Amino acid sequence: MVETQKISVQRVGKSKISEVDFNDLPFGKIFADHMFLADYKEGEWKNLRVLPYGYLPMSPASPTIHYGQSIFEGLKAFPWSGSEVHVFRPLANVGRMNKSAERMCMPEVPEEVFMEGIHVLLELDRKWIPTVEGGSLYIRPFLFSADEFIGIRPSQNFTFMIINCPVGPYYATPVKVKIETHFSRAIEGGTGSAKAGGNYGGAIYPSKLALEQGYHQLIWTDGKTHQYVEESGTMNVMFMIDDTLVTPALSDTILHGITRDSVLTLARYWGMKVEERRLSVEELVTALKAGRVKEAFGVGTAVTIAHIELIGHEGQDYDLPPIGTREFANKVLRELEAIKRGLKPDPFGWMVKA
Repeated sequence: MVETQKISVQRVGKSKISEVDFNDLPFGKIFADHMFLADYKEGEWKNLRVLPYGYLPMSPASPTIHYGQSIFEGLKAFPWSGSEVHVFRPLANVGRMNKSAERMCMPEVPEEVFMEGIHVLLELDRKWIPTVEGGSLYIRPFLFSADEFIGIRPSQNFTFMIINCPVGPYYATPVKVKIETHFSRAIEGGTGSAKAGGNYGGAIYPSKLALEQGYHQLIWTDGKTHQYVEESGTMNVMFMIDDTLVTPALSDTILHGITRDSVLTLARYWGMKVEERRLSVEELVTALKAGRVKEAFGVGTAVTIAHIELIGHEGQDYDLPPIGTREFANKVLRELEAIKRGLKPDPFGWMVKA
C-alpha cells in the first residue's frame, strides 16, 4: 500500500553543476543535486520526499551493513530534441526490482512510487542530463533495510531511494576477458538472478586477480562444474558463432538483463538466427580455435555493448576479429542508441517520456 500524499521537495541551496566538466564524466563519481526517498513502515509506503543529495544517518546495527539486505537497479535517461527527456524501459526495471525484492524478503516498490520518484528528480535536475555525444543520466534506484537489529530475520522497515549520475561511456576501449574456472559469481538456488548488492561484492576479488593478469574482466562459468558460460563481468554475454547469435539461457544464476532482452528482440526483429541455450566452455574454445567466433560482447545498462577483443582460457589467449568488421554488434549498438535518443522510431514502446 501507498499512503496517499504528495512528494515533499526540499531544493538544494546552491547547485554543484557549475563544477562539472560534462566533457569529462567518469562513470559513477558525479551526482546530481537531489535524491528521492520513501519509507516503508507498518506495511505502508510513506514520507515520499526529495532532499538535496547528501549523506544519510544510519544505525550501526543496520542489517544493510551486517547482512547485505539491499538490492538495486540501473537505468538511463536521454535528452531528445525540443528539451524532452525519455527513459529507457523503466517499467522493466521496476518489475525486475520487485523480483529481486521477493528473493531478498523485501517489500515490493509500487510502480507509482518508482516512476514518480524518477519523474520528480528529472524535473528538478534536468540540466544534469548530458547533451554531449555518448552522454546520459544514469539512474540508480535502490532499496535497503532500515531496521535497527542485530540478527537474521526479514526486516520490517525499509528505505527506497533514487540518485542520479551524469555519465559518459563506461568502457573507452574494447575489453579483454578471461574464462573463470575457479571462483563463482552464483550457484543454483542462490541469488544470482537478483540484483542484490552482495552478488557484486563477492565478485571483486576474482576480478582483481584477472586485472592483475592483464584482463579487464571475467567470463563467469557455472558454479557447479565451471563447464558452462554464464555472464561476463557485471554483464550478460553474447557470441556470434558463424551466423548465429548465441547467449546463455536465463536461469536463477543469470541476471535477466533488460539490455540483453532488447538486443535479442532486435535480432529476432531483423530475422537473425538466435539461440538462447547452454554454451559450454569446450564449445566456445573449439569455436575460437577454428575462427568461428565472429563477435563477442557484453550487454548491460552501463555499457549497452562492450566489445570483447580477446578471450583467455588456461593460459592461452584468443584474439577476435577487429571491432570495425563486426556487423551485428555495431549495428545493434547504433540502433539502440538511435531509439534511446529519439533519432529512430521505437516500434517496441521502450521509451517513456519523463
